[in-house]
Parts: sequence; structure tokens; C-alpha cells
Amino acid sequence: MSISELKRTPLYALHIEQNAQMVPFAGYEMPVQYSMGLKQEHLHTRNHAGLFDISHMGQIKLSGESVAQFLESLVPNRIQDLSHNAQRYTVFTNEQGGIIDDLMVTNAGDHFFIVINAACKENDIKTMQNRLPDNCGLEELTNVALLALQGPEASSVMQRFCPQATELAFMTGGEFTVNGAHCFINRCGYTGEDGFEISIPAEHAENLARNFLDEYEVAFIGLGARDSLRLEAGYCLYGHDIDETTSPIEANLNWVISKSRLNDEPQSYPGIETIRQQSQQGTERLRVGLLSDGKAPIREGESILNEQEENIGTITSGGFSPSVEKPVAMGYINKQYASVGTQVIVKVRDRIQHVKVVALPFVEHRYYKRRT
Repeated sequence: MSISELKRTPLYALHIEQNAQMVPFAGYEMPVQYSMGLKQEHLHTRNHAGLFDISHMGQIKLSGESVAQFLESLVPNRIQDLSHNAQRYTVFTNEQGGIIDDLMVTNAGDHFFIVINAACKENDIKTMQNRLPDNCGLEELTNVALLALQGPEASSVMQRFCPQATELAFMTGGEFTVNGAHCFINRCGYTGEDGFEISIPAEHAENLARNFLDEYEVAFIGLGARDSLRLEAGYCLYGHDIDETTSPIEANLNWVISKSRLNDEPQSYPGIETIRQQSQQGTERLRVGLLSDGKAPIREGESILNEQEENIGTITSGGFSPSVEKPVAMGYINKQYASVGTQVIVKVRDRIQHVKVVALPFVEHRYYKRRT
């Protein structure tokens, strides 16, 4: 795709003004980093508050009498028990049990608000439309932006703009007015930090972003730091750590599968037989975290070896962790080597690097849980 064919988010002009380095990503021109640089952007988010433009993501409104049942025909979670304003992470599966996409679903009362990956938008919408019952409707929200405010000081910043939103618990959302604009806000994020994702009409997005950036805690953060932050948090990136060839069981996402739905219930979802079998019998490979005491970053595509230097897996995401100050990675490994503490080898530029399997996440999640 040529530069002229790339789409731009409503914040494109502001990114250019802020000296962003723009790159092609999922059909859009997106900021990979700003003048602060990837490492400092990463650490700023961990210590203060980062503002991310994630307007390239797909935003969908699903409504109708049987919309919860419809969603349950596509995903392995229970959706009908999702309470008003509650949000849930889930995956679309194919007939082989592979993951078509991962997504966030919020019960907004009279509809479900869904956020899907940019690169998967077209296929996801087609998948839903092809199976949509007559009493349900699908609307792609195209004239909206999506901003993510993430970090330990995100709530303090949000308090100045929309104090009601700071009363949200983790993985809940609702409708709010921010700077005179009607927004849908979820308290969630992809960094492992407390934060908010704000769906806002496109014409109001730049003004809100500028106001956030005027706060001393906030800095613009690009895709580079977003990737290193989510890796430290142990989160999958679609097309890398999960795809149509990986099942939720292999990806160690068992928690997205409602156990009651593994029984012989009347309503199923694509790939349920494969997922049921894997749940009962296990899989040949599993996604794991890997930590190195070396210095060279571990990169996607590199082979994982046992002590006899036999191939036992592949790296799917990797890099140097600014928080841990060591190379970290995720990958798929033969199940007999997947136990925490197992020592394995990765060859980096033909040099052997000893790494060990560790529990995810690499950095402890710090999401806000409402005190009772």
C-alpha cells in the first residue's frame, strides 16, 4: 500500500505538529514515536500518564433483541451474563478453533459496544454481518476517534475533565460528557496500567487531546512504546502472538472460555469441538513468557531450542524491557518445556542466549479495583 493510500486518524495533524515519526500500520499513517523516544515514552507511561491515539481500531455498535445470544454464537465466553456497563475481553474463533481476532465487548444497555483490531476490521464486520439475525443491527462507528489515557496518574488527569469517569471500576464503561462532547469511556487498557479508553466524536478529538497534553503528567506515546508496554504486561498482539492458527488453549487464554460452554449445550460457537478436545487432552504447544540474562534483544521469528539445540518453538514477540531492564519475549514452545523455570536457548545473531520460562506478566498489572 502506497503512502497516498494510507488512512489518517482525526489526530494526524496534531501528530505532525508534535514531531511524530509516522509509519504505515494496519492501513493507517500512525505515530511510532515522538521526540522523547521509545524508551522514555515507555517509562513515562509507567511513571506518569501516556496518551495514545488508537483511532485506527474498529468501533462497532451491535443492537437488537437477541444480540447477546448472537455474540455467544461467535465467541467462547458467556455474553448473556454480562451486566450493564461491564466489559469483557474475548475472541472470535474459526471452525478449526483458531483465533480470527481478539476484541473488547461492553454491555452499554441498549446495545453492545465492541472494539476490534484495525487490520481485522473488514473481515470481522463481514463475519458478523453474514451471521447477523434479522432482529439485530450492526453499525460501524466511522466518525469517531479512540484515545487511550494510560498510567498511574491517568485517573488524576481524568478527574479534572470528567470526575464521574474516575468512579468506574476496571473493565467497566459508560456514557459521559467530556469537554462538552458525548463520549463512551471504558476503564481498561493494553499497558498493564490503570487508564481509560475514550470513544469521542472525531470533531472533538483534537481539542480533547490538546487539553490532555496541556496537563503536566501527560505525554503523547507512539506505537513503539505501546508495543513494549503490552509485551511487559504479557498481552497478545494479533497477527503475532495469536492468529487463525492458534487456539485460545494454545495461547494460554483459557480464561476467555466459559467452562459451562464446553459441555454439550445447544448453542455452540465456531471451533468448539477442537477447543473442547484441547481443554480435556491438552495441546502440543503453549504460549509462554521468556526472560534472558543477556543483553541482546530477542526478536520475533527466532527459534527456541532445548539444551541439545533441537528446535522446540518460535518467538512471536520480543524486545528489551525498559522496566525489567532485560530482554523479554513471548513465544510458542513444546508443552514439555512450558513449565515455569525451564531453561531453554534462543540463538540471537547466531549466538546462544540462555533464557528461562517465566510466569506472565513481566511487570505486575496495576489496574484500579474499586475499594469495597
